[in-house]
Amino acid sequence: MTVKPQLAKLGLFDAKVPRYTSYPTAPQFSNDVEASLYGDWISGIKPGSQVSLYIHVPFCRRLCWFCACRTQGTQTDNPVIAYVDVLKAELDLLAARLPEDVTLSRLHWGGGTPTLLNPDLMRDLAARILEVVPLGPNAEFSVEIDPNEIDEARLDALAEAGMNRASIGVQDFDAEIQKTIGRIQSYDTTREAVDMIRARGITSLNADILYGLPHQTKARMTESVQKLLSLSPDRVALYGYAHVPWMAKRQQLIPSDALPTPEERLDLFDTARRLFMWDNYAEIGIDHFATQDDGLTRALKAGQLKRNFQGYTDDQADVLIGVGASSISRFPQGYAQNAPATSAHTKAIREGRFSTSRGHLFKGQDVLRARLIEALMCDFQINSSEILRDHDITKAELQGMYQKANAAFDGLLRTTEEGLFIPIEARPLTRMIAGSFDAYDLSKAGHSSAI
Repeated sequence: MTVKPQLAKLGLFDAKVPRYTSYPTAPQFSNDVEASLYGDWISGIKPGSQVSLYIHVPFCRRLCWFCACRTQGTQTDNPVIAYVDVLKAELDLLAARLPEDVTLSRLHWGGGTPTLLNPDLMRDLAARILEVVPLGPNAEFSVEIDPNEIDEARLDALAEAGMNRASIGVQDFDAEIQKTIGRIQSYDTTREAVDMIRARGITSLNADILYGLPHQTKARMTESVQKLLSLSPDRVALYGYAHVPWMAKRQQLIPSDALPTPEERLDLFDTARRLFMWDNYAEIGIDHFATQDDGLTRALKAGQLKRNFQGYTDDQADVLIGVGASSISRFPQGYAQNAPATSAHTKAIREGRFSTSRGHLFKGQDVLRARLIEALMCDFQINSSEILRDHDITKAELQGMYQKANAAFDGLLRTTEEGLFIPIEARPLTRMIAGSFDAYDLSKAGHSSAI
């Protein structure tokens, strides 16, 4: 099962499937969830519990061509200052609905480029967040940091506010690749940013790197990974570049004829994977790596690894609140997404209401299937006793689901009384296998390559 013809026969190199950072996935969201229901879900949070909070800053000084995130470019601080005021007003709405003594298990600032905020804006925003929801015991406060858009003063502000984990995007260190994807970021600039981060006592460092970029070869991948390893990140996300120019128009600037084939993408992933493993990183799920003492590794060993919109996490909170334009919140009842456009989000907040524009109310087997898919994505296996204990399904029905999935992959999976298991040699197919437990129409949106 390690040879490419066998993987090709099962459709790995042709399939388009979700990344399953949620279930159902965002293309299945509808207008069934609106602002009043979202407000009710917030009010229903258990007093004294811990939640996660995600703050979205959809601004960049420059728009990288490879990026498919909802962002907008700005050369001045004026729209950013106005947006922070909107974030604070949204936090006020949140404060009015939150039960007493709710604290944060995780606080994450993402984007866009959160580090384009000036130091005073950073302090102002952080202070308001922590007035509404203070950090709980052992909480993590992480920020996505652009090495091209950071300095001593801004890092001082973040450290003073309590940031204890930093995340940097690398993509690739090769100069030709950087030019082709519209993201110039030298190794020296990245190393200087890491040194400044660590000089402030922030020892936890995440890094993202991409495979499948134009002009990437195994030799170039090797060089970039080795440079990244010299920075000693605690966690690495090895994401496959998703070329979706029909969704992200700026990707039309990237020459499609310079992209590696699906088979070459697998080689690039395997090249990087071996380097991380040789450096004694633990393999976390389908595309993350972590040091042996990192929280992700501990969560994996304890069977507590989770998956959310930021990828893999050790956060055990069952509520994630998204603040800002396009942010998605997750509750035990379902998902709620803010208006994607900054203008629509701003209008709603200034009118004194949440901007919730769509979402999904869990129904039928949604929660069951969400857990089955998460288990496969995190652990490459499903534990039958856990599923039968926590969900309304019979042993016969569960075994039937296993058998259907196994049949779709020529019997490569292992099914027993204990559960369903994906052998190591079949793990490149994990997203496809997870898709066999998806009850929704996967043709509803253009998903990314399975590899």
